[in-house]
Formats: sequence, C-alpha cells, structure tokens
Amino acid sequence: MGLLNRFSQWQNDRYQKRVAEMQSKGLCPDCRGSGLSMLALNEFLHTNFYDCPGCNGSGLYSDWEETNQY
Repeated sequence: MGLLNRFSQWQNDRYQKRVAEMQSKGLCPDCRGSGLSMLALNEFLHTNFYDCPGCNGSGLYSDWEETNQY
C-alpha cells in the first residue's frame, strides 16, 4: 500500500502547487483563469463549454476561494 499512498501524496502535492501558483497570479485553479470548463464527450464530437463551477465563470482566484471554502 506504500505505492498507492505515495501516488496519492504526489497528486495532492501537485494540486497544492497548482493552487499556490494560480493564487499568486490571481486566477482560478480549476479553469486556469479562462472562466470556462469544457466537457468532451468524445474526441471526435463537438466539445461543450460551460461556465467554470469553481469560480462561476469569472476566472478569478478570489471567487474560487469563496466557492471552495470548507
């Protein structure tokens, strides 16, 4: 189980690094500041774009932080 724990820790560290980087830039970590989230049902079909649920489409870190408070 040590390998699975290391992989989980690596994923968490990577996510925390991305959040810290986006915070310094003032951008939403989920959509990277674009305000859009895409849903690709199939790589050959049309891709649908939706407002990012993390920042409600604004692309700002402050809005993402308000939405993701625990």
